[in-house]
Amino acid sequence: MLDDKNFFWKNWRLGTELQISGSFIYNGLFTFDNMKSLYYEEECFELLYNLSVGLERLMKIAVILLEHDSNSSQEDFEKTLITHNHFDLLNRIKKKKDIALGKPHNKFLVLLDTFYKSARYERYNIQSVYAPAQDKYQLVKFINEELDLELSADFGKATLISTRVRKFIGKIVGKFTTQLYQIVKEEAFRIGTFTYEVTYGSKAFKIYLAEEFDFEKEKLTQREVMLFLLKTERSDDFNYYLQGIEHFNFEQIHINKYIESLFGYNLDRQVMGELEHLYEEEEPKLDKKEYLQRKEHLEVLGTDIDLEYNPEEDDLNIF
Repeated sequence: MLDDKNFFWKNWRLGTELQISGSFIYNGLFTFDNMKSLYYEEECFELLYNLSVGLERLMKIAVILLEHDSNSSQEDFEKTLITHNHFDLLNRIKKKKDIALGKPHNKFLVLLDTFYKSARYERYNIQSVYAPAQDKYQLVKFINEELDLELSADFGKATLISTRVRKFIGKIVGKFTTQLYQIVKEEAFRIGTFTYEVTYGSKAFKIYLAEEFDFEKEKLTQREVMLFLLKTERSDDFNYYLQGIEHFNFEQIHINKYIESLFGYNLDRQVMGELEHLYEEEEPKLDKKEYLQRKEHLEVLGTDIDLEYNPEEDDLNIF
């Protein structure tokens, strides 16, 4: 039976750490999903940084639940957690639990371990100008060796990342996280805490409970909802709301490009640039109140507000 301090630590503090680790892992995979190629060093860095931190924090949760007890010297035990050695943490877990990992998973852990201990600092060293960026170089090398590919990350001829490559990285990460989370869950049951619980719908929920390591479902959902909205007759309330807001004429790009901008607004500023130009053209005709009113009404779209308006009572005639 845990005393109050240990229960609070292992239940609440480590529970928060589980959310944090899941968020890091999610962010790494999301970064990879948004990468078109392996050309940009900063994108490779973001991918490896998030995954290395996320897995390290997850392993430390497992280590604490497996190793710590009331007879431990708290100070000495906590000192053993001051490490960024992924293999050291994994080996401590393996002493008490079986983890099934293949050669590709161990090589990937070497990649993360090397990145976090040294490669992430290399650009602060002037000698880095004489060698390829190790974070990017080692990532490309790992993928090429494991999938027998010849991906290029060079300027002007960088290979586009295929669905096969995305799923491969997702499976590698998934193999680690599902097993480590199961250990956290088993140990939480053993000591009587709820460390394994995560917030529904959060980033950690997708990683640990849904066990989803790509974003195919999200992409499919976006397109199915878009198709429904385009082909289904809207309610009178919603039509009335839309009729009160005059639309701009986007016409510089093809239609499918505008749809792409809805699904990946963080990837391309081309449509945003066109909108800024359209606003600049309209700005001399508007006062600040009209602009804020339009913005306010547009922000309602895409929320959970149920649009119920009475045409006789509500005036929505905004530009």
